[in-house]
Amino acid sequence: MTKGESLRILIYGLNFAPELTGIGKYTGEMAEWLASHGHEVRVVTAPPYYPAWRVWEEYRAKSKWYCTETLGENLTVYRCPLWVPEKPTGMKRILHLISFALSSFPMALLQVDWNPDVVFAVEPSIFSAAMAYATAKLIGTRSWLHVQDFEVDAAFELGMLPSHGPVRWLAVNVEEWITSHFDRVSSISRKMVEKSIAKGLPEYKAVLFPNWVDIDFVRPLKEPSSYRTDLQLEDKTIVLYSGNMGNKQGLEVLAPLAAACQDDPSLHFVFCGDGAYRPKLEADVRALANVTLLSLQPLEKLNALLNAADIHLLPQRAGAADLVMPSKLTGMLSSGRPVVATAEVGTQVAMVVDGCGLVIPPENPGALVEAVKALAADAEMRARMGEAARSYAEKNLGREEVLLQFERELSWLMRAGRRERPRAEGDVGRVRREM
Repeated sequence: MTKGESLRILIYGLNFAPELTGIGKYTGEMAEWLASHGHEVRVVTAPPYYPAWRVWEEYRAKSKWYCTETLGENLTVYRCPLWVPEKPTGMKRILHLISFALSSFPMALLQVDWNPDVVFAVEPSIFSAAMAYATAKLIGTRSWLHVQDFEVDAAFELGMLPSHGPVRWLAVNVEEWITSHFDRVSSISRKMVEKSIAKGLPEYKAVLFPNWVDIDFVRPLKEPSSYRTDLQLEDKTIVLYSGNMGNKQGLEVLAPLAAACQDDPSLHFVFCGDGAYRPKLEADVRALANVTLLSLQPLEKLNALLNAADIHLLPQRAGAADLVMPSKLTGMLSSGRPVVATAEVGTQVAMVVDGCGLVIPPENPGALVEAVKALAADAEMRARMGEAARSYAEKNLGREEVLLQFERELSWLMRAGRRERPRAEGDVGRVRREM
């Protein structure tokens, strides 16, 4: 983007800062970065509730109403009310997403007089994406859909909704119709971009816009993490899962894995996070002496937490690897620790983790136990893979590089509109190995 050129950008998405994990974290960081680089940014979003599926205490009193936050000179956030189920099921999730779409659309329409240059929608959800496109159409401006999660496919593939029948046919076709009408459609991994094209999206509209990590903040520590002392685990090999504890993360493997490793007193498991699956996990590990459970930790402690690990765990359910790209993986790699991931060969997760850890087929508990024990017993292999993980993060996942590329894509969108823009080596839109 040329020096002095600034844009008015309307971001429309369900999740936003100060949520500490997942989509809200990345959308919040993107908005702050754009505002700090001179762009005027407005955000239509919900009050923070994820991953615990409870509106945060400090927002609860005003979560039933619309409210406005000014976060610096160029960033304004509009919070819209929504219904948050205590125990999210397939149908309750749909009603939850519809409630936000309905409450947020009037707020988006109020931005018409502001005349944004681009409406940037974040999926999930496809319901609010439809509202974002309608807003862009009414204004007569550019539209960009960023797919963090193929929520429709995931809902059916992971059993949240019936896998066959007219409901699936309708949902898939509506999603594809909405997606095809955006001027640009990005996603966070090469495989997800390819999936969008396979669904019928013209290739010139498809953009790779990976998640990132602040490689200066999340970095290998020269000294032992304070968590090892605080948890009295100085002499242990720590196996860490940290992140959202949702039902589609494949966390049902964690308790059996820890139970199978009780015969090795040098191994200790730390499970950190919050979400719908946490009560079940708590019950399953209650009798295991080699497990420590932590709540979601403050952002300022993230680097110390990730550095407490000797091995990171990245479980996934079969069929999910190319429908979602775990946002937690960026931090794992940047911390310079090896990863044990459950993923099928050829998926994006498997391709990224290859050389930076071990990849195990999903739903193979025996192979997972063997992989963790093998890595725990070989400090040299852990060090080698950890170095490869850090190198991968430095080359591919730096926040400044990713967001500068995104800014250039915005510039092409403003100049070329719906026309195909030229591709250059290193262009964020190129379909490469990166996340």
